[in-house]
Formats: sequence, C-alpha cells, structure tokens
Amino acid sequence: MKQGKTIITVTILAMAAVVALYFGYYAYNALNEPYVTTQAYAYTAHDSVAAEGLVVREALVIPAQTGILEITRAEGEKVGKGQQVALVYRDSQAQNSQAQIEEMEVEIQLLEEAIAQSGDLESAARLDEDILQSVVELRASYAQGDYTQLRRQAMDVKSGVLKRGYTYGDGLTSAELSARLNGLREELEVLTRQSARSTTQITAQVPGVFSSLVDGYESRLTPESVYELTPATLQQLIDSPAGEDGGAMGKLITSDTWYFAANLPKESAARLKEGERATLRFSGELNRDVEMEVDRIGATQGGVTLVVFSSNRYLTLTTLLRHQTVELIFESFSGLRIPKEALRLVEVEQENGEDSSAPPAVVTKTGVYAFVNGRVEFREAAIVHEGGDYYVVRPVGAGRKVLRDGDTILIGGTGLQDGLRLEN
Repeated sequence: MKQGKTIITVTILAMAAVVALYFGYYAYNALNEPYVTTQAYAYTAHDSVAAEGLVVREALVIPAQTGILEITRAEGEKVGKGQQVALVYRDSQAQNSQAQIEEMEVEIQLLEEAIAQSGDLESAARLDEDILQSVVELRASYAQGDYTQLRRQAMDVKSGVLKRGYTYGDGLTSAELSARLNGLREELEVLTRQSARSTTQITAQVPGVFSSLVDGYESRLTPESVYELTPATLQQLIDSPAGEDGGAMGKLITSDTWYFAANLPKESAARLKEGERATLRFSGELNRDVEMEVDRIGATQGGVTLVVFSSNRYLTLTTLLRHQTVELIFESFSGLRIPKEALRLVEVEQENGEDSSAPPAVVTKTGVYAFVNGRVEFREAAIVHEGGDYYVVRPVGAGRKVLRDGDTILIGGTGLQDGLRLEN
C-alpha cells in the first residue's frame, strides 16, 4: 500500500517538473526575445462624450378602428393629404375581395400596355431584365428579413410575368386582348361596388411621414415642450416610458425638423454654443454621423446640462428612434495608430546647408523603427493625438521610407538603429 502511494507521489512530482520546465522554457524565450513587432494601421480617434436622450418629433396619432387592419404604407414613407394610409375590412371575405380588385387593376393596366406594345425583340429583352431585377429585389428582402415592401415586390414579379405572357408569350391577337380587357373591366366594376360596403379607407388628414410605432411619447414630448425640459424631467421621461399605444394604428410625423434632447456633463455642454453645428453619431436604425444644430443649451442640475439639438435631414430614417445614447464628437484625429512603446526619439546627423566644412548638426526626430525584409528602417512620424496606450501619428517625409498603413513596426528590443539586420 505504501509502495503504491510512493509511485503516485513520484509520478505527480515528475509531471509537475515537466510542466514547470515547459513554462520556464517559454518564459525564458519571451524575456530574451530580441524584438517584438506589431502593425501600424489607419485609425481615427475622437474627442467625444456619450450623450443619453430622446428623439422628439411633431406627430399626429391615427386611432385604430374595429376590423381587419391592413396598413398600405411602409415605415418612413411620405404621405400626402387625403392619400390612403390603411384599409379596414369588415371580415376576411372583404379582405380577399380587395386583393382580387388590386390584382384585376394590375392586370387591366398590363393588358392596356400589351395592346399598345410594339412587340420588338429589344422591348422583350428589356422586360426580361425588369422581371429578373424584381426577383432579385424580392429575394434580397426575404434574405434580410425585411418584409415592409414584400407585397409590392411580389406584385412587381407577378405583373412582369403577366405582361411578358400577354405581349410575347401567349400568341393572343389584338382582338382577343381587347375582349379580355373589356371583360376584366366589367368584373372589376361589379366587385368594387360589392367591396365598398365592407371596406373602409383610412386617409391622411395632413401630409407627413408614416410610422407604425406609437410609443406614448407623442403627447408627452413635443417640439414645443422640449424647450421646457430640465435634466431631471428629461431623465424621468427616459426612465418611465409610457409603452406602445394599443389604441392607435400608427402616426404621421408632420414636422420637417426633428430634435434630440440630451443630458450632457456640464463641462462638455460648456464647449457648445447655440446656433453652431455639432456632430452626433447615432446607432440603430439611423447608424450614421449627423450634423445637427445646437438649438438650445438649457438648465444645469447636479453637474448635468440639458442640450437640445435639431436637424431637418434623415427624417424618414428616424421614425423608429426614441431613446438613444449617441456619441457627441467635438473633434476627430485621423492617422496611423501605434503603441506608445513603438515611438522613439532618435538623434540624426544633418548636414549644414552651404557650409560643407562645418560639422553636421545633430537633430532629434520622432518616429518608429519598421521591420522591412529583415532590416530595421527608421520612419519619421509626428504625433497627432495621444490615447491611453497609443498614439495617432501622421507620416513625415516622402519616398520609400515613409510610414504606411500595414507597416510592421518594432515595439521592443535594444540596440536598434537604421539599417540594422535582424534574424527572424
């Protein structure tokens, strides 16, 4: 029994020794590595601050109605006064009748075009291209999970195929096409009369941009009330959203200008001036940098200042935005990013201009050592911006030895100098 325990102990000690040697070997190699390399790469640093707030728009809520609702406008689509926004069907039969009416209207239009069509090969080829493009668009929307235009895109494919068949594929005479056209018109007239009693059309009372999202802020936060906000009341609105309004089918955004009310640190707000422009980086549906006007710098409470920004651009892309945390960018610095350890001060001899007899002057330059084809090359660079553990630099000079994006640079090693050959 004791002998067995001894064997186990010896085995464990032997394994521990092997592990210790393994890690010791790699630690020795790491400590004695003559140089360490990385890559310089293009980078843009920002002097910025995060800003939390709410998007504000003037909106008219459209009440819901009893029945089967079919919204006929896409999110962010512009709608004119009196134009259709949605249809409400009394029952499923009325909904099916409306679908038949729309198909008949399309078919009638295609028949009218087919009767007037020249029928040449060039027109046929162009129509084939249109059908292919419609199929590509439909497939792309399906792959992306975007079904907002699905009905229209499916109708485009169907109408293209029908038109191709009427004009070039079915061999119908002009008289036969006219007879079919007259028959469809009579059927459409009857079906329209029957459907009118069971279908209600909802139209826009005012022109605007349609949105299906009604989140309860429409009455609580308007372009007029946004100027009365304080940091505390804005934070209260952020922390206690009303939730979606089940009694509404959508809304029309009626103003051309939208606003973003945000709470900023007092020191950051002090860098802004009313009437000047500021760059805000949005994420989510908008996902871009937006140049906005500093509309109002409001009250300060507890080291936080409320600022209202405004813009008349991208309105149709902001319909689903409300609570946002954006990046307010004061200044941007573009160049090449390098670790701080890679930047070096190097004394370089520089010949005096006209006096060739004078000894060369010694000047100090900042730059990095690049590793090129087994040799070390000094490449001068100027600091543009300092980050926590990096610099953003711009290359100095021109020619072969200028620092470029993707260059391999040295961040470790001693005795480095321009022209030194290193072994891998």
